[in-house]
Amino acid sequence: MNKLALIFLAAFALFSTSTFAAGDAVKGKAKSITCIGCHGADGNSVVPTFPKLAGQSEGYLLKQLKDFKSRARIDTVMAGIVAPLSEADMANLAAYFATQKTSKGVPVSNALFKLGRTLYRGGKKKSGVTACIACHGPKGKGIPSAGFPALASQHAAYLSKQLKLFRQHSFNIQTGETLPSRTNDYEGMMINFTKNLTSKEINAIAAYISSGLE
Repeated sequence: MNKLALIFLAAFALFSTSTFAAGDAVKGKAKSITCIGCHGADGNSVVPTFPKLAGQSEGYLLKQLKDFKSRARIDTVMAGIVAPLSEADMANLAAYFATQKTSKGVPVSNALFKLGRTLYRGGKKKSGVTACIACHGPKGKGIPSAGFPALASQHAAYLSKQLKLFRQHSFNIQTGETLPSRTNDYEGMMINFTKNLTSKEINAIAAYISSGLE
C-alpha cells in the first residue's frame, strides 16, 4: 500500500470517528451578518480573493474557524472575526453555510483549462505530485468524511493563493525564511502536493477548479 493510501485511510479514520458539535443552521444564518461583507449573504462571495463558503462541508468549515481562532491558520482579518465567536457560534455558522448552494463556475482560457485538467486528473508523476482527483473527487466535491474539502467553482485567485501558501512552507524550510505560509493541512498533504508545482501549474489547477470542472 502506498503512502497516499495510508494517509487517506488515516484521515478517513480520524474524521469518521471524531465528533463535532452539530450546528444550528437557523442560528447560523442570524449570526452570518458578520460574514456578509466578504463572503456574501449566502456564502457565495463576489470578490475573488474571498472564498466561497456555500456548499462546503460543515466539518471542514468548523475546522477552519477553529484553526483561525487557535492561530493554527494565520489570517489577520479572520483572527479578528473569530475572536468573539463561541464554539456554538462557529458550529452554527458552519452548519448554515454548508446548507447553501455553491454558485456556478466561470469560463477560463482553453490553455489554462487543459493544463489544469491534466494536473487535476493525472498529477505530475515524474515529480511525485499526486492527482487532485484522489482526495477531492472527479467533480471537486471533496470527501467530507475524510476532511477533504469541496473545491468545485471556488475562486481561482483564492485557490491559487492558498496553494502558494502551502508551497511557501517548503520554501521556508529550504531557505530558512519565515515568509507567510499555511500549514493546517492534515499530515502535510497539501504541503507535499504543492512543493514540486510551478506557479504556472498552480494557476492552471486553480483556473480549472474555478470553471466548475465540467
